[in-house]
Amino acid sequence: MKIRFTPVAAAIGFATGMLLTSGAMADTIKIAIAGPFTGPVTQYGAMVKQGVDTAIEQINAAGGVLGKQLEAVSIDDGCEPKQGPVVANRVVNDEINYVVGHVCSGATIAATNVYNTEGVLMVTPSATAPGVTDGKNYDMIFRTIGRDDQQGPAAAKFIIDQIKPKNVAIIHDKQSYGQGIASSVKSELEKAGIKVAFFEGINAGDTDYSAIITKLKSTGADFVYYGGYHPEMGLLLRQGAEQGLKVKFMGPEGVGNPDINAIAGAAVEGMLLTLPADFTQDPSNAGIVKAFKDKKRDPGGAFQLTAYSATKAIADGIKGAGVDDPVKVAAYLHANTVATPIGKISWNKQGDLTEFKFDIFTWHKDGSKTVYK
Repeated sequence: MKIRFTPVAAAIGFATGMLLTSGAMADTIKIAIAGPFTGPVTQYGAMVKQGVDTAIEQINAAGGVLGKQLEAVSIDDGCEPKQGPVVANRVVNDEINYVVGHVCSGATIAATNVYNTEGVLMVTPSATAPGVTDGKNYDMIFRTIGRDDQQGPAAAKFIIDQIKPKNVAIIHDKQSYGQGIASSVKSELEKAGIKVAFFEGINAGDTDYSAIITKLKSTGADFVYYGGYHPEMGLLLRQGAEQGLKVKFMGPEGVGNPDINAIAGAAVEGMLLTLPADFTQDPSNAGIVKAFKDKKRDPGGAFQLTAYSATKAIADGIKGAGVDDPVKVAAYLHANTVATPIGKISWNKQGDLTEFKFDIFTWHKDGSKTVYK
């Protein structure tokens, strides 16, 4: 456990023989939820918060962890990479030992070094960029979701086997997550001999993509893959339809947000996307699904059950380690399997899941989604 004292406090503690860690004095075990609670992708933060809140409520109702109740503390990073270290340092200064988040890959990558250096255990339920963990030799960073180099090949295999396009256009938002997964899809398609005639970035936050749509039309692409989040995908779909672009679009889990319907309108019908498998259909999760619905929360979004699983992994790790010490909890997680709503999960040395399944879904104009058949 980290010990953070001023010199005066430390002197007093040693003088009295009563030096205590902040964890030993705390009435609760705090878990920070780090993610976007403001900005254009707040719903992803809300998805994660729903998962964490539901898990904490159930864990606390069952007696808590080591005799203590869990407490969630939400901290906003706006999905901004520059806010990642700011939030991470706030977590450290507030003496919070566990984090579920960050949500967006860019902010996550920017925050991880602070957590690992300061001995804070972080589990992201949504950041899929390989750069979160690759080449870092971190001990304190984990995921409860797959990586883009798992999601990208899953999307590419579907495109190759089911769509069988002749000419693919790939667009991305120039960010860690969007460009990373777009590059993964491009690589896999090219390995299979599929022509990628167009690979270009757009500026996230722009409102007029008519120029890129004109370029798409000129390539003669019969399929478009977009790497990024739902606000830009929604505009591409709507503005493409308005300009007579008649091709199928596909994206990653970042486009799987009900808010896309308000942006794209009817043009969203039939959009394809990769998402974590629908764990709400697992009969063993019936009680958890009911707990979500009893609180009028949606268990079926992209990140609710991965966030629930991240929280449960932290709680089970504390129980397994037998002590509220994030370093020992991390060691326990690296060495053990944890039962969660997304299945029995384990991690490799760098904190990535040893196995994770992405499925292909079709999105509908009423906001629902169905597994592609």
